[in-house]
Amino acid sequence: MNTAKEIVKKIVEGIQEKKGQRIVVADLSHIEGTIAQYFVICQGNSPTQVEAIAESIGDMVREQLHEKPAHVVGLERAQWVAIDYTDVIVHIFVPELREFYDLENLWQDAKMEEISE
Repeated sequence: MNTAKEIVKKIVEGIQEKKGQRIVVADLSHIEGTIAQYFVICQGNSPTQVEAIAESIGDMVREQLHEKPAHVVGLERAQWVAIDYTDVIVHIFVPELREFYDLENLWQDAKMEEISE
């Protein structure tokens, strides 16, 4: 079984492979009662890129860590796709929805790490 940190690393690689932007890893592990240990948040410039990022993440994690997500939602419209790896939840947005939902501000108690592109 892979650790949450290993999964986060592969998720980031999958995002970077498809040129995802503004990658942020939110460490929620020290916050009591959270639904996951980590959120990985990023954006694509269009629904097509959001979908490509989601596919890249799924392929990378499945092929290299042999892990499959518990749930994937939002692929129909590809405006906001959430991929649930139980301890790690990935949020892939188009820019307008990322700004609107502002998850980084919502989880401001988390330790935020911005990943360089």
